[in-house]
Amino acid sequence: MKTYIGIDLGTSAAKLILADAEGRILNTVTKTYPVSYPHEGWSEQNPDDWLDAVKSGIGELLAESDGADVKGIGAGGQMHGLVALDDDDRVIRPCILWNDGRTEKQTEYLNAHVGKNKLSSLTANIAFAGFTAPKLMWLKENEPENFARIKRIMLPKDYITYRLTGVHATDYSDAAGTLLLDVKNRRWSEDMCRLTGISASVLPTLFESYDKVGKLKSEYEKLWNVSDVWVCAGASDNAAAAIGTGTVDDGDCNISLGTSGTVFVAQNKFSVDSNNALHSFCHANGKFHLLGCILSAAACNGWWMNILNTDDYKTEQSGAEDMLGDNEVFFLPYLVGERSPHNDVNARGAFLGLTPVSTRKHMTLAVMEGVAFALNDCLERARENGLKISRTKICGGGAKSALWRKIIANVCNAEVQVPTIEEGPAYGAAILAMTACGEYETVNEACKKLCKTSDIILPDRKIVEKYAVKYKKFTELYPALKGVFNGK
Repeated sequence: MKTYIGIDLGTSAAKLILADAEGRILNTVTKTYPVSYPHEGWSEQNPDDWLDAVKSGIGELLAESDGADVKGIGAGGQMHGLVALDDDDRVIRPCILWNDGRTEKQTEYLNAHVGKNKLSSLTANIAFAGFTAPKLMWLKENEPENFARIKRIMLPKDYITYRLTGVHATDYSDAAGTLLLDVKNRRWSEDMCRLTGISASVLPTLFESYDKVGKLKSEYEKLWNVSDVWVCAGASDNAAAAIGTGTVDDGDCNISLGTSGTVFVAQNKFSVDSNNALHSFCHANGKFHLLGCILSAAACNGWWMNILNTDDYKTEQSGAEDMLGDNEVFFLPYLVGERSPHNDVNARGAFLGLTPVSTRKHMTLAVMEGVAFALNDCLERARENGLKISRTKICGGGAKSALWRKIIANVCNAEVQVPTIEEGPAYGAAILAMTACGEYETVNEACKKLCKTSDIILPDRKIVEKYAVKYKKFTELYPALKGVFNGK
């Protein structure tokens, strides 16, 4: 029996799965690691913590399996992180993560002085604080000694691929989120390299997500008792999640409720959001996609449960279904700033509309609704671009909540399809490995066979109408508070 390993290199943990060529999940392992917050708005990680998690995780994953069956490994990972290596391929400093907000000055320079139109013509995107290019500019200005030592630049999952194979590689879907890629022409942008002060020689070789990058190093073959294993290029976590849910045909949509939240719309042809509120990126199947990203999704729910000093999500959400559309409490989910569509690192979370009769249940529901409204902000931008989205797949830890799925169906007025296998980026990464190793001729063919739907949630017209009224009020809150958030 041939088996494949899929890795989801997340922000707080690495999730690893072992699957056979028929898509059956044989084993799963999760290994956590810390996030460092050295200053307000900063977010960093030690790349070697990722490697340790993968090394021990794969060992556990294969503990009761025949290593000789393993044919391929693929990784999906958190986007935008800056991993800088020196001449000896040693990590120069902790990785600056996707949700790090220190680059406000650099982002403003790129958008205001270089210009949004120029950036969009070069990369199909404007600058957002989480992107890699502003991080490089910050490093050059604030840590010039470290910047001068850079020999290679990598993204988080690519560091794992490099350590496993010795090849400096990335894929187009992850490279698209650096603001260094000419997305339309699928090549590194020399102009953006000059703007950020780097040579294109420090950037990894570009591959399609389903391409073989290299064979597994002998040290890992011995460690895991495997042999002749190929490692594919893998994909960004969002593109890998889209593969894992079968979001591959033109116009297909996937909503991810992870630490962050995303609205992912697959496209056969390249396009750019006219307002640049959505990202225009490459897809892991060789095509393209539009992506709206909110920085705090399930993270909001986790934060609220911590405030309540409980991890009993089911009890906290019990009974809230009867209140859908009637809750007068609002929550802005901008705990660490916001990306799509506001592009504001200073945006913050807030409860509004509290009265003497507001209860814990009202606030719990408001948190979930606020995330759904923010996702709908992204969906509305896609619709403004002429996309007709009436159904969506859903994945991520937050998608395990039946209540949240129902809220999203009604806020977004869209049929929500729940995948049979809910392993998100890890499953998508395994499918990419299968395709790389020849189990399937194309990624789309693999998805058609392996990605099924277990449940469908239909919007309720009456609740949709109530939420449409509340959503309109929600859209007025951020503009009203923007000056407060920015100290004006």
